[in-house]
Amino acid sequence: MKSEDGYREQALKLYPWICGRCGREFTHKNLRELTVHHRNGDHHDNPPDGSNWELLCLYCHDNEHQKLLEAASRGTTPAQAGARSSAPPPATHSPFANLKDLLEKKSK
Repeated sequence: MKSEDGYREQALKLYPWICGRCGREFTHKNLRELTVHHRNGDHHDNPPDGSNWELLCLYCHDNEHQKLLEAASRGTTPAQAGARSSAPPPATHSPFANLKDLLEKKSK
């Protein structure tokens, strides 16, 4: 997708409505709280297969960008900063573990 217009709609079609960090599930009622995060930070990089996107809730999206800002202010990458801090371990929840079942249920 060359245009930035519509990448959110495309991401919502490609991925289940679940935050990729905390695992919170979304419905039409609260879908406005689910955002598209660009994995490489380039908001112009919107491949049609969605490989540069992940869906994050507002809180996790803000947290992701805050980590980047803090790392930049220290002159480190987020990975380097995490190695030096006592940050909690990354989430182990796998929101897409039962993706096949969700998609089959949705198509019925």
